[in-house]
Amino acid sequence: MRVLILGSGGREHAIGLKISGSSLLDATFFGPGNAGTAELGTNVSVDPMDFDAVADCVKTQRIDMVVVGPEGPLVAGIADYFAADESLSNVAVIGPGKQGASLEGSKKFAKEFMHKHRIPTAKFGSFGKGEVRDALAFLKKMKPPYVVKASGLAAGKGVIVTKDLSEAESAVRDMIKGKAFGGAGREVVIEEFLKGVEVSMFIVTDGNAWSLLSPAMDYKRIGDGNAGPNTGGMGAISPVPHVTPEFMEKVKNQVVIPTIRGLQRDNIPYNGFLFFGLMKVQGDPYVIEYNCRLGDPETQIVLPLLETDLLHLMDGLANGLLSEIDVTLSPKAAAAVILASAGYPGEYQKGKQITLPAPSTVGEDQQIVHAGTEVHDSGALTSGGRVLACVGMGADVNKAAERAYELADRVSFDGKTHRSDIGTVG
Repeated sequence: MRVLILGSGGREHAIGLKISGSSLLDATFFGPGNAGTAELGTNVSVDPMDFDAVADCVKTQRIDMVVVGPEGPLVAGIADYFAADESLSNVAVIGPGKQGASLEGSKKFAKEFMHKHRIPTAKFGSFGKGEVRDALAFLKKMKPPYVVKASGLAAGKGVIVTKDLSEAESAVRDMIKGKAFGGAGREVVIEEFLKGVEVSMFIVTDGNAWSLLSPAMDYKRIGDGNAGPNTGGMGAISPVPHVTPEFMEKVKNQVVIPTIRGLQRDNIPYNGFLFFGLMKVQGDPYVIEYNCRLGDPETQIVLPLLETDLLHLMDGLANGLLSEIDVTLSPKAAAAVILASAGYPGEYQKGKQITLPAPSTVGEDQQIVHAGTEVHDSGALTSGGRVLACVGMGADVNKAAERAYELADRVSFDGKTHRSDIGTVG
């Protein structure tokens, strides 16, 4: 099988690493990929949002399966594009169509979907053009902290949480008037603040059968002790201490099953990975958000804990045979430590030379996953804020984190920064 993985980050490299040992795999291509993916297969210069260019690549390279990493192409309808083209309709696309991807592409759609199908979530109101006055009136009825979200895709930055009512009101005005987050914010969701602990859940589903992957928790703040501004994620662990068997049963019965049934009742086909961003509030799960793909950096620890052949799993997903595949998860723990560029998530420099340990010295329970890197004659250079993920596995989270940090200490580049408390704080 010839596989094209769209994207250039840690998630895409992690997917490539996971399928690299599959007996089904003939060749792997990455569009556009990074310095790490170049060592696994062939990087092709293609923009995942340019569907015509992706289609040309698929035809030229005789691709059998396209795995869509980022949300942008899914929300824009790449799966529908392939399905509508007779010359491409036999190519398996791992990811939902535009309608299913609306669960991530529109927070308003997602919240209304949850409300309709009685999936536990925070109380909310949604407002658009011409409804500023209504939005501000709704906001005043809420208790602080106030949560204001841009409904559309905003690269993970479209959420304002503040105890200051005037700041929340300004956020609402700026979003609806297009002054904040562009078109993503012209429709806003105002919701109740939920106090609890977060957990990331992932399923693979064809809209009927589904299987849960390992639960994970990521560390969003830049600094130790969860201090400083939010980032795309500075690390992750699995399993999660506060996820008990009882809580997992609640997630299945109150969140996952109602979501699958809701998709069926609304005639929304779904074929791919589905992420549930959950908040555990007094022992019960509440859905904060859906994502229509695997997360980052959670993918870097969830996939190493998947013992089932990922390519075989995705092939079954594409061919309607998912229900016949047993998904087996490792009893071990995994931890990822993100190495970032100095200044991230603010301004940072690129083009720094990266020195990596020799592959022969990296343990079987360790893995280096590239994210913001690029290929250069002198080796890998930094090209993003989050540069690498150092992953470790062990009998428990503490041992996994020790292995991850041991690996992180052996990587160097000018300005390298990371948190030192992954696995030790919630």
